[in-house]
Amino acid sequence: MQCVVVYDIPDDGKRTKIADVCQDYGLDRIQYSAFLGNLAPTHQEELMIKIGDVLGKLPGNIQLFPICEKDWKARRVIDQKPDPDRTEGASQSPEEPQDAG
Repeated sequence: MQCVVVYDIPDDGKRTKIADVCQDYGLDRIQYSAFLGNLAPTHQEELMIKIGDVLGKLPGNIQLFPICEKDWKARRVIDQKPDPDRTEGASQSPEEPQDAG
């Protein structure tokens, strides 16, 4: 079953370790603090236990959302990658030719 895991964890070290645990379970990072992937229900439970162990007593909010097949098929995605030929803040219009004289 497809799952989304999102979290808000103030501690940088714990946040990094929790990201590693998500990746160990085969989840793909879709945002800085959001992962997506296919997990069986038993692996969903295991993942949340491991994440809880890593977090320990520190503050944090971790949520796992299982997504049924019907809802997964109904999802809408916009996934635009940056254009490597453009730099941020570059002018959108073509450059004016320089006067050679």
